[in-house]
Amino acid sequence: MKINEYNVVAIEYSLKDATTNEQLDTNVGGSPLEFITGMGQIIKGLEAEILKMTVGDKADVMVAPIDGYGEYNEEAVQTLPREQFAGLDLVVGMTLYGSSEEGETVQVSVKSFDDNEVTIDYNHPMAGRTLMFTVSILDAREATEQEMATGMVGGASSGGCCGGGSCGTSGGHDHGHSHGEGECCGGENHKKTDGHGHGGCGCH
Repeated sequence: MKINEYNVVAIEYSLKDATTNEQLDTNVGGSPLEFITGMGQIIKGLEAEILKMTVGDKADVMVAPIDGYGEYNEEAVQTLPREQFAGLDLVVGMTLYGSSEEGETVQVSVKSFDDNEVTIDYNHPMAGRTLMFTVSILDAREATEQEMATGMVGGASSGGCCGGGSCGTSGGHDHGHSHGEGECCGGENHKKTDGHGHGGCGCH
């Protein structure tokens, strides 16, 4: 079966940094990642290549930053007073969550801190990286009306986060990349930030 828009696709993948060859993520040996094509649920550079494939295909797919998590934006780094992070056991590289001025949840990582200030980074942990996916198409079918309406495979959240390590965790080997229910990495659920007017962060 050729992959088309609005198909439920199950894939097995591994992900490396194309420049450093660092292993970033994989679901090999685990549950397949299922997502709905045409709904912005995975990064566009990977989805564009998957739409050229058929069930049973395996391919290496290189994704430039512009088609992945964007270029690294130096203006998306902010320094805040340490008291805004009272009660938190800060660690460089850890992921924190807060609310933007629009009330949206934002994800930041801790770049550095001292007794007075904390420097946080609103860039996605994989911003600026050229990514190399090795992806196998395990299965594909047309999405149901319910799946199209909810954006979730089988009416429930999908099985993994492509390129993001363990779902629902932060820091450590998941590269600070954590997702809510039903989200796959790099899709429309990941809001772009420009480093300006983000409101509070690090409070939950």
